[in-house]
Amino acid sequence: MTTNTGAAFSIGAKNGGVALSFFAISASCIAVYYAPFLTSRGWSFVLALVLGGSIGNLTDRAFNEPGLFRGSVTDWIVLPHWPTFNIADTAIVIAALLAFILTARNIAPIESAKNA
Repeated sequence: MTTNTGAAFSIGAKNGGVALSFFAISASCIAVYYAPFLTSRGWSFVLALVLGGSIGNLTDRAFNEPGLFRGSVTDWIVLPHWPTFNIADTAIVIAALLAFILTARNIAPIESAKNA
């Protein structure tokens, strides 16, 4: 088990807790705002994964040292030849991959009403 002040999979700016905390708050607010408008189950799943991962890492940053929103996340999943990570990191990466697939398949998050 390690602590990480950077982004997912121990990548990114070290000591970036404040910036990453505000990014997580922004992503969470955007996900909550757009969730009621989604008509695609796939995109709803993307938002759920982003929201879960963001809140999971934000909770760690809020309560771990050195203090409110400056803390680190706890990475505890260790695989050989792979950076240490946590479930929140996994949720965010899966959301990004799913968003890429949905975009490549031209699946819109919000279907517009068709006028007849």
